[in-house]
Amino acid sequence: MKSQLSHEIPAVSLSQVEVKMLPPEAQKKMQCWIRSRHLICTGNFFIFETVDNSALERFSDCVISLGGTVIAVEPVDKIWMGEHRQVVLYRSKASLHTPCHNLKQYWLKYGSFRTRFDVQA
Repeated sequence: MKSQLSHEIPAVSLSQVEVKMLPPEAQKKMQCWIRSRHLICTGNFFIFETVDNSALERFSDCVISLGGTVIAVEPVDKIWMGEHRQVVLYRSKASLHTPCHNLKQYWLKYGSFRTRFDVQA
């Protein structure tokens, strides 16, 4: 008897990938994350940290819309929210090598080298 849950991922070509967001909207969202210190730039990669799973999905939609790829999403740490609740902090790493965007220059002007979840020394 075969299980109802299948973990197989079907092969999808790039022409079949549906873009869920237009590039101007994606760029505005990423600029907002830069200002709020959720998104930083290190070299040629963008690092996004959040405790919200839906924000991770929106970030990957933005990166795909701008022509980049999400390289990795991993849980980094558990952080305290209040006195009795811990949440998981996720870090997503993306590569964005398209010449049509200016997010790196925007990050240089308005961004930070540390995310809002980094421990202040």
